[in-house]
Amino acid sequence: MRRQPQTCIFVLGGKMAAAEPDMEPASAPCSEFLNFSAKDTAARWLTAVDLQQDVFRHLAVYVPRILCLGPTGVNSREEQREELACQLLLLAPLEWLLLGEEPAAGLARLQENNQPSPLCGHVFKVGEPTYSCRECAADPTCVLCMQCFLGSVHKDHRYRMTTSGGGGFCDCGDSEAWKKGPYCQKHTPTDTSRDTEEDPVAQLPADVVARCFSIFSIMLRYAVDLLTWDQEDELPAGLKPPDRADTFYCMLFNDEVHTYEQVIYTLQKAVNCSQKEAVSFATTVDREGRKSVRYGDFQFCEQAKSIIVRNTGRQSKPLRVQVMHSSVVAHQCFALKTLTWLGQIIQYSDGLRRILCQVGLQQGPEGENSSLVDRLMLNDSKMWKGARNIYHQLLMNSLLMDLEYKKIFAIQFAKNYRRLQTDFMEDDHERVVSVTSLSVQLFTVPTMARMLMVEQNLMSTIIRTFVDHLRHRDLQGRFQFDRYTAQQAFKFGRVQSLIGDLKYVLISRPSEWTNQLRLKFLEGLDAFLELLKCMQGMDPVVRQVGQHIEMEPEWEAAFTLQMKLTPIISMIQEWCCTDEHVLIEAYRRCLSALSQCHSGLPDGEQPISLSLAGHCVETFRYQVSQEKVSIHLPVCRLLAGLHVLLSRTEVASRVPEQLPLGELSPPLLIELPLRCLVLCAQVHAGMWRRNGFSLINQIYYYHNVKCRVEMFDKDINMLQVGASMMDPNHFLMIVMSRFELFHIFSSADVRKRYREANKDVVQQNNTLIEEMLHLIIMVIGERYVSGVGQVAPFDEVRREIIHQLSIRRMAHSELVKALPENGNKETGLERVIDSVASFKEPGVTGRGLYELRPEWNKHFNLYFHHYSRADQSKAEEAQRKLRRQNGEDTALPPPPLPPLSSLFASLVNLLQCDMLLAIEGAVLQWAVEPSGGGWTESMLQRVLHLVGMALLEEQQQLENSSIDDDIVTFNYTCKITRPGESPSPSGSVLALLESLQNAPHLEVHKDMITWILKMVTNIKTMRERTSATSSYTMSPGAGQEETVRDRDKAERKRKAEMARLRREKIMAQMSEMQKHFINENKELFQQSLEELEASTSTAAHSSSPGLVPTCVSQVCVGPRRVGGADQRQLVTCILCQEEQEVKGHGRAMVLAAFVQRSTVLSKNRHRSLPNPERYDPVFQHPDLSLGIYTASCGHIMHATCWQRYFEAVQVKEQRRQQRLRGHTSYDVENGEFLCPLCECLSNTVIPLLPSTPSPDNSVDHPSLEAWINTTNQQIATLHSAYRRQTDGAAEEAEPEAPEGFRVDFTPQSSFSSSISEMINTFSLSTYKVTLKLNPNDADPRVPVLSWFTCAYTIQSIERLLMDEDKPLFGSLPCRQDDCLSSLTRFSSACWTAAPLKTTHTHFFRLFKALVPDSQDENTPCVIDIDMLHLLVYTVLSYSSVKSLDQCGRSGVDSAHLHILHLIIVAHMVQILLTSTTEDVCMDQDSEGSEEEELTCRLYDTLRKHLGSALPEVTSGWQLWHCVKAAILPFLRAAALFFHYLNSTAPPADLLVAGPGQWEALCSYLSLPCNLLQVYQSQHTLMELLIHRWCCHPGVKRSLQGGGVIVRFPRESNRLIDLPEDYSVLIYQASSFTCPRSGGDKSRAPTLCLVCGAMLCSQSYCCQTEVDGEDVGACTAHTFTCGAGLGLFLRVRESQVLFVAGKSKGCFYPPPYLDNYGETDQGLKRGNPLHLCRERYRKIERLWRQHGIAEVIGHAQEANHTLITIDWQHL
Repeated sequence: MRRQPQTCIFVLGGKMAAAEPDMEPASAPCSEFLNFSAKDTAARWLTAVDLQQDVFRHLAVYVPRILCLGPTGVNSREEQREELACQLLLLAPLEWLLLGEEPAAGLARLQENNQPSPLCGHVFKVGEPTYSCRECAADPTCVLCMQCFLGSVHKDHRYRMTTSGGGGFCDCGDSEAWKKGPYCQKHTPTDTSRDTEEDPVAQLPADVVARCFSIFSIMLRYAVDLLTWDQEDELPAGLKPPDRADTFYCMLFNDEVHTYEQVIYTLQKAVNCSQKEAVSFATTVDREGRKSVRYGDFQFCEQAKSIIVRNTGRQSKPLRVQVMHSSVVAHQCFALKTLTWLGQIIQYSDGLRRILCQVGLQQGPEGENSSLVDRLMLNDSKMWKGARNIYHQLLMNSLLMDLEYKKIFAIQFAKNYRRLQTDFMEDDHERVVSVTSLSVQLFTVPTMARMLMVEQNLMSTIIRTFVDHLRHRDLQGRFQFDRYTAQQAFKFGRVQSLIGDLKYVLISRPSEWTNQLRLKFLEGLDAFLELLKCMQGMDPVVRQVGQHIEMEPEWEAAFTLQMKLTPIISMIQEWCCTDEHVLIEAYRRCLSALSQCHSGLPDGEQPISLSLAGHCVETFRYQVSQEKVSIHLPVCRLLAGLHVLLSRTEVASRVPEQLPLGELSPPLLIELPLRCLVLCAQVHAGMWRRNGFSLINQIYYYHNVKCRVEMFDKDINMLQVGASMMDPNHFLMIVMSRFELFHIFSSADVRKRYREANKDVVQQNNTLIEEMLHLIIMVIGERYVSGVGQVAPFDEVRREIIHQLSIRRMAHSELVKALPENGNKETGLERVIDSVASFKEPGVTGRGLYELRPEWNKHFNLYFHHYSRADQSKAEEAQRKLRRQNGEDTALPPPPLPPLSSLFASLVNLLQCDMLLAIEGAVLQWAVEPSGGGWTESMLQRVLHLVGMALLEEQQQLENSSIDDDIVTFNYTCKITRPGESPSPSGSVLALLESLQNAPHLEVHKDMITWILKMVTNIKTMRERTSATSSYTMSPGAGQEETVRDRDKAERKRKAEMARLRREKIMAQMSEMQKHFINENKELFQQSLEELEASTSTAAHSSSPGLVPTCVSQVCVGPRRVGGADQRQLVTCILCQEEQEVKGHGRAMVLAAFVQRSTVLSKNRHRSLPNPERYDPVFQHPDLSLGIYTASCGHIMHATCWQRYFEAVQVKEQRRQQRLRGHTSYDVENGEFLCPLCECLSNTVIPLLPSTPSPDNSVDHPSLEAWINTTNQQIATLHSAYRRQTDGAAEEAEPEAPEGFRVDFTPQSSFSSSISEMINTFSLSTYKVTLKLNPNDADPRVPVLSWFTCAYTIQSIERLLMDEDKPLFGSLPCRQDDCLSSLTRFSSACWTAAPLKTTHTHFFRLFKALVPDSQDENTPCVIDIDMLHLLVYTVLSYSSVKSLDQCGRSGVDSAHLHILHLIIVAHMVQILLTSTTEDVCMDQDSEGSEEEELTCRLYDTLRKHLGSALPEVTSGWQLWHCVKAAILPFLRAAALFFHYLNSTAPPADLLVAGPGQWEALCSYLSLPCNLLQVYQSQHTLMELLIHRWCCHPGVKRSLQGGGVIVRFPRESNRLIDLPEDYSVLIYQASSFTCPRSGGDKSRAPTLCLVCGAMLCSQSYCCQTEVDGEDVGACTAHTFTCGAGLGLFLRVRESQVLFVAGKSKGCFYPPPYLDNYGETDQGLKRGNPLHLCRERYRKIERLWRQHGIAEVIGHAQEANHTLITIDWQHL
């Protein structure tokens, strides 16, 4: 696909300071352009002697006349003109010349004859989904595009899904990239496919080949010359224009140093442009790499350049700016178009691609590095971003798609590698736009990587280049990372990309070795060892004594380097283990490197001799607490890894003579790792506190999963290597010496001195003893490394998982984080997890969790070496709890261990050596005498664990010997029965254990000691049995053990039964006391019960059979209305806890509430928000495009208490603003606050009012006609009175007022002043939220908006109940029930706070809509009025008119019923007018019922008035069912309204969902079940009204398509449908282009979940102005789609975004889960994601419940970092 032309993007800006030049030059050559013939030009060139000269002459004339003609704005017509002119005048002649015929036909023929290679080669766009098969990919960089993936076998495998950063291409068809299934269905080779060895050029005609060589050579050279051109006002020879204009561009270039804000500010100063234009410039510069910001003569442009350089060069390197001649810019733009054109042309034929490759890589006369591709590569860092992207794209489409030339290019790339990387270090652009990023395409191909390693010595080159760029060394030549400046840190970050290249080279292990490969790999290993030697001992630390360290030393750089090198070190070991010769040689070289490191250690260490228990060892004096020590020992650790490999591959046992084992000095091997482990122990003991956090952080990462494989684990391995080659006693003596504990175990009374001297020292020594014992446990017991123990990698992973799940149940992602990854980013988890754990599915919240299967608990090891201290204590607690639940003892014995491999077999001798026995004896002796010295239970626990390990080892050897008839050399049980020797004369270990068994202070260890003693008995029995007979080894011992175990079990069961009986007795006593208390206080309980029943919602009334009303008796409106029970309503203030009754003249009680604008019910999102000044809310359109919803948390306060609380919040906010500038989760200026009890977001309070009094049955109930006449008289009287007040004189006769109707009467207020004040408060809050205006109580719209929120809230809740199939009454939560009750009662009283004239005027207009007399232009037609709003407004406003009627003959109830009847008929008319033909086309054969007949009659009446505007319908059945279904939501909402208005209990049928709803509803509303009877009973009157409604001009206009027609019943709005597979969404987003950036891909595409619009979020380019403030696309969209509230899905982050207004927002878990029930926010893990419909429904329900603002408020309160985010810019 052809890209949009780059010219205008680069050089055409917005308005400039320069005057617009005359644009005549653009149109002057039009006639010449029209007469131009590409075919003739090509024919002329065909016969030219010097083709290049003729082509250059043509370009010299036309390029400056087509491109870059001035400072034109980004104009699509101008772009199209340039694009068309370039194609017709410049590219078309080249295509004619190349093909020798009409280009379209020639290219089609080329494509038809082409036999493409099986490579897909699809180049990924930014954000496009990519797929990598975890089972079949050769490495993680091998990816497929979506189309290939869906057509491959890999879609059924385990795969990883990620989004592309742009660049790179699909590896489908590359057999080296996949272990199996390299081809998708589309790219599977067929019999007719071209052989890969066959030259595709041979398929082309010879003349085309010749012309192609010429044209490609000329045009590619032209493009390369221009893109590498460094002169700003001159052109290469042959391109100088005949008439050179004196015009220049001031060209601004991108860098990664200056921020957007700096560039925008500078441009505003330099070129005098608006901020909007400056933002546009900055956006284009960032995206394309350069942009012209001024056009004119040289001086004019130079002036702008000097200002930009001066303003940006004060604190850092200035922005790069060049003043360039317009012709140079024009040719550079065409050079880019040329490269794009070449990339498109070669897509038609592999032969053309091969020719372009040959032209590009052909060496020039200058010799080495003179090919055109070399020139582009070597000048890469000098080009701007846009040019780089285009030529990189061309390289991928050409060289990388041709396997033969890909190798040639790879060789050139490797030759220039050092220079390219050096250029990259000096450059400041990201790696993704550097040519060095192509290494991933070359080095990850195994055959190519090995070829480059052999021929170009690539491995050594990369490593040496890396070492050369890390120049900071200390005197010993080690890396020294001092505190870096920002520039140095930036360069260090860039150097790390070299490690990535090395990883690509080593990622695939060779299956076959050649001598050359061995040689070059070992040469590379030498270079790598030089690197590791520079790291060995870096960042040494010395313990601070006395004074705390002043400045934390730099440590992060060294660990960053270690983390980056960890996979490299692992890969080098994997390479070594595939070849015996390489492994042996690598071991030799590593040992030699370690010897050099040891020789570099400071001399003068004093040799000492240690002797204990008859053993003596020579070592030297060294104390970690006093000397320098380093945590970085990579050479030593690599040697440990190689030694383990010698054991794993059995090389050591097969060819020991080839190994330099004699050169090994075990004490030297263990020295450095031991120092490191002692350092960790001393840090845990608190001896290094004064060294600050840097050391603590180093220790943390040393054990962390990211580093431990090549740090901590290898140190343990090296100690195992040393211990297996040394006398175990000597090993332990050196360990004690390094732990600085030798003196404690060599003297009997030294501990007494320490106890008396210094408690801190005693405590430190205790911790060190614990750590030393733990280290011994690890050295002996950590055998789950293939090579140390006889295990497979599978066992190692399984053990890790078992111990992680022993802590607690874990999610898949937590387990993955806890396991180390290999080079392919795999942990091996999936192969193991199902065998050891069961998966628990997640619910609507939370995530799926794995739980360890019970049978694997026996493999738990309390001293697992990867446990942190916190993990160990959690795991111990969890395991003990589990054992107690299962009725077992709480002992946690060591698990059985796998056998050691032969090279490490002697490790077991540590368990039975004299030194360890002496240590065990000493600790047990201290435990026997608890007051005799400082010791800890942890110390004892470790000793017991070691004893248990030794006993298990002996048992295993005995069992194995009985099978193999071997002699058992391990005799631990004999040794622990011998008494101890000096210097700790005591009883034997076994005797000490027996004496400790019943020690009261060791109750927690009793079970473990019992287990040990049983094991000793078992082993003795086994030895006796073995000596007697070999047939039985275990059964007697097992029987004895079972007997003891049964006895213990019975004892525990007896204790548990006693505890149960005791609990039951206590509970019975408590129950008896409760009954006694209730009997004594019966009256109090009875009163509380009554109050509770009174305060609960109506649902509670229905629970008692005596209170359940029948459908007949319960009526909520009209003369037969049943009033609510006159019960006192007692409420408690949450602030002062005072109880008060709700009374009209009492102190005001208020309910915290939140009023918000809403579009949840909107049927027309295109309608813009109303103009607040002119908005008329009296009549609501049925599309409900804007609503006002009120919610409440249900918490009640005194009005005075709330006012004091809110004033305190205001004062607190004023103080906070003086200290901090950020937002809070609530906006006090807009009246927002948090509920004092539940912290729910609120912005107003609703006053609590008493319920409506019971109906007065003594009054008359006039007919509908009489009521209408009376009301008309009342309206006429009021009209006349108000006219007299306005005009001041009675010019016309006063109409006769109805009897008792007094215009001059002022109704007495039913409420106290405090309640009236609160009524006013809520009214003005609603006004403020709706119109976004300052409160104005004189505005006549104030009461209408209060009615508006009442009606809309009822409508919303009714829809929610309907959609969730819940009963209309009884299913609402208390908070919603209380809110609706308070809101409806408030709405019925809010007219008292407004002038009577205002409310009367509203009633006049509403009544005129129902009973029109003459057509009023201000009254909408019946189709354009929402009937529920009309009902609520008319009922509530009628009270103000009724208040002037003093005769008392008629009640308000009959009026309410008449209003309801009128509106029902109007609504039925509305439904029939708006129903579609499709709805009513179905016939019913059965006889028509009364409903059907009356419906037909009504419809015919409508047709009589409207004629052809309504279709003819014969099916009365269908019409009636249409009316019944459409009017049901209105009836339900009306029932809710009158229920809360009149406090009438609902009938039982409406308290449950099910049949009988219609009849119950009609009865409750005092309506006949056949609603048409309302129309029929007043036929004459209704006919007149229907005639007037239909005569409104708006009806015909609407029916003829003159506006939005809403059909009934209105469908509930849903969030948009999302695809089941998340990758579909990613693919859609990758195709989305920024609407304001000339087709550029959006960096953060964001999907609106309400309307489905895709937006360019978090970007300067799409910012718009809302209320005078620049906001991002999402925030702007919320004001058009959601009235300020929005729900979005950030596609590339897989994150739901909630936004409310400009300053509030939060992130919410997305509805997409992987197979493990987890979300993947940020798409970091890459597991396939699928839509969880339950979670999506939960989000939808939140939206429809208007709970988004509340969720945001709670989220911001819980996480204050959310408050600091600039939500308005998203």
